[in-house]
Amino acid sequence: MTGLWRRLAALFLFCVGASLGFVAPAFAHTPDISTGKITPQADRAYVVDVGFLATDLERMFQSTMDERASVDLSPPGALEEEIGKFVARRVAMRDETGRACIAKVEKAGEDPTNQDSALVVMRFDCAGTTGKVLYDATRLLATQGSKGKHLVTLLGENAGETMLYPQNPPLDLSQPMETTGQLMWKFFEAGIEHIVTGYDHLCFLFALILWATRVWPVVKIVTAFTVSHSITLSLAALNIFTLPSSLTEALIAASIVFVAAENFFSRDVDNRWRNTFLFGFIHGFGFASALTEMGVPQGGVLPALAAFNIGVEAGQIAIVMAVMPILFGIDKATGGKRNEKLVYALSGLIALAGVYWLLQRIGVLPG
Repeated sequence: MTGLWRRLAALFLFCVGASLGFVAPAFAHTPDISTGKITPQADRAYVVDVGFLATDLERMFQSTMDERASVDLSPPGALEEEIGKFVARRVAMRDETGRACIAKVEKAGEDPTNQDSALVVMRFDCAGTTGKVLYDATRLLATQGSKGKHLVTLLGENAGETMLYPQNPPLDLSQPMETTGQLMWKFFEAGIEHIVTGYDHLCFLFALILWATRVWPVVKIVTAFTVSHSITLSLAALNIFTLPSSLTEALIAASIVFVAAENFFSRDVDNRWRNTFLFGFIHGFGFASALTEMGVPQGGVLPALAAFNIGVEAGQIAIVMAVMPILFGIDKATGGKRNEKLVYALSGLIALAGVYWLLQRIGVLPG
């Protein structure tokens, strides 16, 4: 296989893989992130609020159906009870000798502060333990998957935040939490992961640059997108202005359809930054949904926001730098002109993916 055909194959597979993102959940911003807010009480007791995105909970419930195979979830309160049991099986506190704290689920169900999230409130009585207290969320992280993350916020005397991953050991609550710099690095990584695994954002970005034959129009497109989505990402993360996630997700899908369809009628890449700037406002709310679900650290909102946004931009630039040389290589092999059939074919695939997502997100098709 020649270098040209390898590039063509890579480009085609990239687009098909992104466009066929409709095999993934309709809401493409499932971040596999849970949060744990630990509040120390008197007499070695702790209240722990465990939260996660409702779509994450649904996915984890489906993967653990054997735990409730004989349970009838239709009676009032049955689902909430099972949500509590689900978390209680996966979150624990104990001392260094392995002696477990007595756990009790106090509340489970919808997060009263966020209708798109679930919240389980647990109380741990560690009076029967000695020495250090360890917070163990490894089973919860294992259920979330290899990309799972658990942002822990500890209140009280040793207050701070830390991010736990599946490979991390139980958290020693007597040790200092992570520094601002350490947390910023983890939010930076989360930003990269979000854009690289965000099927809809990839489709949108890819459709925008298919007709680009020079670097400068791409620079303008990326810059316009960066400026506008940074504005709405900041507004939403700081709780100044937000949109319902269902509306945001539907509008993102519609933006994909628009830019993909535009490729059939216009090749004016030089002025495409204008539309990109407008649509960037919508995509910013999508980025904010992931950041919000991570639980922005108390006292560290601005550093976390900046790190996450920089991570998104780094991932976005990396994608553009990977795709543009392929497109330029194809141009060189075909006499310096963009292959119309290739652009139309890839635009058609992206448009179909956008239509599919849109119909899912407005409830016409099952998610």
